[in-house]
Amino acid sequence: MVHEPNNWGRFGPDDQRGTLNLLTPAVVLDALRAATTGEVLSLAMPIRGATSSPAPTTVPHLRGRPLPQHFMSVDGGDYAAGARPIGEGLCVADDALVVTPHGTTTHMDALCHMWSGDEVYNGHAAARVRSYGATRCGIEQVGGVVARGVLFDVPRRLGLDHLPADFRIPAELLEEIATPRSGDVAVIRTGWPLVWQRSKEEYWSGQPGLSADAGRWLAARDVSVVACDNAAIGGLNVRGLADESLADDLHLILLHRHGIHLIEMLWLEELGTAGRTEFVFVAAPLKIEGGTGSPITPLAIL
Repeated sequence: MVHEPNNWGRFGPDDQRGTLNLLTPAVVLDALRAATTGEVLSLAMPIRGATSSPAPTTVPHLRGRPLPQHFMSVDGGDYAAGARPIGEGLCVADDALVVTPHGTTTHMDALCHMWSGDEVYNGHAAARVRSYGATRCGIEQVGGVVARGVLFDVPRRLGLDHLPADFRIPAELLEEIATPRSGDVAVIRTGWPLVWQRSKEEYWSGQPGLSADAGRWLAARDVSVVACDNAAIGGLNVRGLADESLADDLHLILLHRHGIHLIEMLWLEELGTAGRTEFVFVAAPLKIEGGTGSPITPLAIL
């Protein structure tokens, strides 16, 4: 039972896309006006994987999560039949990639990723989320996201390289930076990935993120997506957990109650340096049927 403001039923009783429904053709066309120079920036972390090297550990990730594994047939990692000859003197190399996106790479959360009681977003039965996949609100419902992106560069506003681990961004600070329009993608920079380059242990000591009130403020402004360079949208403590009560959990506020998809573990340093608050945001998850999330490569078109 949902007791506080939410979007259940707003887009119909069978809806599985939440506020992505706000991205109508007219809204998308209007969003394209935010591009003025045509420069394209990737907002994704690299995926580095191997079974015999430390490559995956060189990219920010949450402690204890299974790291990406990347197998190449050309160098003897024979997961299939090795390099395949296709003609005299010619071969092709094949790849196999194993990724658990949550906590290990840039990814998008599906609406089935988090729920309370026995219902996911919009009252769909949580029992439909099974080990073989979710038959409601899976990541395949997303399609493509083309929207106006609005950058909330919080550390730059405060004159910092990155926010402290225990910093929870208040709604008032977001409001000082920008006011998003309906359908916008709110992109939050904390600068926390920079800490990884200095110390893995410091990176794992906690993470800054949105406060519950900031999440509600964004939801009230009808953003289509909330995206952040941290690992959980909200902050994390030294145990890798949120300190908020269940009522104030950012995933429950945004995913469960308002149907706002989340994108986590972005790389926003070049975008922050560009000094642009508005841009065109483009992203599309893999069409994994019943998936709770997917790796993505978001783009900012300046």
